[in-house]
Amino acid sequence: MDQLGRFTQLDAKGKLEQIRLYLKKMLPRLEDRRKYRQEFASSTSFHGVYNIVQTQTRTRRVLWLLVVTGCLGIVIWQICSRFNYYFSWPTTTTVVVQHVENVKFPAVTFCNLNRFQAHAVSNLQIIFFLWNIVSGIVQKFAMEDKYFHELNGFLLGNQNFSIKEFTRENGFYLNGSTLLECEFFGKTCHPEDFEHIFTEYGNCFTFNYNDLPARRVSLSGRGLHLLFDVQQEQFTDDPALGYTDAGITFVIHSPKEIPRFDGLGLLTPVGMHAQVSIQQLKSIIQEYPWGECKPDIKLQYQDTYSTNGCLKECKAWYIQDWCGCLPFILPGNGIECDLMKYYNCVYPAIHDIEVKGLCTVGTHNSTCPAPCEETHYPTTVTYSSFGGENAIKYISAKLKKSPEYIRQNLVIIDIKYDDLNYRITQQQKALTISELLADVGGQLGLFCGASMITIIEVLEYIFTNFFWMCLFLLLKAPEIPRWNNPSHDQPTHVEKNKGIQEC
Repeated sequence: MDQLGRFTQLDAKGKLEQIRLYLKKMLPRLEDRRKYRQEFASSTSFHGVYNIVQTQTRTRRVLWLLVVTGCLGIVIWQICSRFNYYFSWPTTTTVVVQHVENVKFPAVTFCNLNRFQAHAVSNLQIIFFLWNIVSGIVQKFAMEDKYFHELNGFLLGNQNFSIKEFTRENGFYLNGSTLLECEFFGKTCHPEDFEHIFTEYGNCFTFNYNDLPARRVSLSGRGLHLLFDVQQEQFTDDPALGYTDAGITFVIHSPKEIPRFDGLGLLTPVGMHAQVSIQQLKSIIQEYPWGECKPDIKLQYQDTYSTNGCLKECKAWYIQDWCGCLPFILPGNGIECDLMKYYNCVYPAIHDIEVKGLCTVGTHNSTCPAPCEETHYPTTVTYSSFGGENAIKYISAKLKKSPEYIRQNLVIIDIKYDDLNYRITQQQKALTISELLADVGGQLGLFCGASMITIIEVLEYIFTNFFWMCLFLLLKAPEIPRWNNPSHDQPTHVEKNKGIQEC
């Protein structure tokens, strides 16, 4: 056993000596290391290092050291400030006016402020309240306790009643008696050119639905001309619920988006002529973190993303999940909710969605962030009345209506482009990656005369010296201790080791 221990000790010592010899060969001599440093100082493109190393006088060397250190400090400060500015995600907004030969005409959705036919609701005043519950999905409506008893009685006796079909059949309609004149760019249009849609105003009708290719304007000052007869004696509403006006409300929107009223519609009262001048404004928003949009977000039932469409789909998803049915005023293919579902589940679900903030709009982390590209139609509206006696007589003879009827029922709306151009408001990155690298490179070149090659040279120099230092420390390390078994002629060590083992 003693011979085996000695052999192991000699073998380990021999391997250690071989390693030391190999490390000595890898470590250059002191003169070579000094020569390497001098060559680096004289050949590097990092300005000022050569003057520090090669200058003979101490004063000049200190001055150059201060200059190089000061410039290096300024460079570090400038680079840090540029990185801080970049990671603040700054943006700039540019506005470009683009002139074109022809421009797409927007979609326009029209509704009568009096939602229901008078004869259909003469004995069913509860219909107004029921429709407010339905439209409360898109526009919040506060239910008052005084209606609860009447509502419960109606629901118990009319469980199969469909407010959707009732509104479709007994709401506002568009035909030759309500749309007296329709011209688009000098060509006659008809009620069949309008698409029916449900909104909080009941039956509404959209012109230029789905962006028909023929609906384009090539001259400014001409567009859509409409003459409505609101027929106040035929259509009515409940003033107790806030519907006290008579006339037409309309909203101008993108043909590929659903209309949004929510109190944002334009109103034209009876006996008035509205001149609507529009412009087209395209907004382009950067994605997060520069902006608030998410380019990968899509809608299930619409090709074009919009916050209004997203909000409706979000509400539809929650209501269908909670109530097992879907309100007809929201997009989707679920089972239509009956009135009991509206009263007992849908309206409380809408309240919970708003209180708990389950469908939020705006920021990137909300349910419905801002769209990356959106088209708006800023409008300027001017009004004139049917006050002229000659005009009243002319229209009265043309339509075979009394002057009083014309003042109480007719609405004229003209919608046209102010000019054949559109504005693009584009949000852009204030500092891109290439501009950031250019700034950093400019600061390095201005104060230190450095470039990317210089950085690689400095890194190579640091790594080489670090490697030599590691070799030097390994060569100065103590020898490997002897972990062999003690011989029989060393009783003292045996006793010590025995004592340690016993402990």
